[in-house]
Amino acid sequence: MFRVSAEIYDRFVGRYSPPLARAMCDAARVGAGQRALDVGCGSGALVAALAGVLGAEHVTGLDPSEPFVEAAQARVPGARVVVGSAESLPFGNDEFDAALSQLVVNFLADPELGVREMSRVTRPGGVVAGCVWDYGGGMTMLRAFWEAAASLDPAGATASMEQNTMRFATPEELAALWRTAGLDEVDVSPIDVDAAYHDFEDLWSPFPSGVGPAGAYAASLDDEARDRLREEFARRLGPPPDSPFTLSARAWCAVGRVRGVGPIEAG
Repeated sequence: MFRVSAEIYDRFVGRYSPPLARAMCDAARVGAGQRALDVGCGSGALVAALAGVLGAEHVTGLDPSEPFVEAAQARVPGARVVVGSAESLPFGNDEFDAALSQLVVNFLADPELGVREMSRVTRPGGVVAGCVWDYGGGMTMLRAFWEAAASLDPAGATASMEQNTMRFATPEELAALWRTAGLDEVDVSPIDVDAAYHDFEDLWSPFPSGVGPAGAYAASLDDEARDRLREEFARRLGPPPDSPFTLSARAWCAVGRVRGVGPIEAG
């Protein structure tokens, strides 16, 4: 569902990624002198935000998709960006001061192992942070999409929407996941960001490409059903379809400290 080009991803939820990445850096207290890892870096928004704070030479990104790795490397030429799996990170123990993962952990085949791996490669006293969308309410675009889909196809949409199919998409589940990985001082807080659209077509155009669970659902429909969904989605969002508009999105961000000597500190 994420085997799409970086350009399509960036037109989908990727347009929320730059402000979300900057807020994640703040939440993780990333500061000068640190070495940071972005697990599941996608097209590189968090790599870029980390590089802006730490310098590109102190940032490493990892993603299983070679096209995304290439896009992230082009976006931040001085960073190290590699192909790899979150559940088997190709790095040594205690190699980083901070390991972050943006909108990834709930998509992992083994989230528990993925967070344990982030902890393993982070030094004692370092920070592990990750965020997921508030699928059940605060992510306006996806909430409106699934409400529209469920009004037309109650059984099919309900079986596909993220809040019904994914673990670790609530604050309580995220906190438990971080603690299960052995992290201390765990805190989960909301991050609110906005994205601007030229018109409804600017929002809708990535969906039929099959990106993410919502896109995969849209792509599975026949043309007539997809057109009905498009119309209902536009109606529920409210703005005139040919006018610019902005949507808000909320993510839940978990932050924890790797057990060992020292508090969470920048620099």
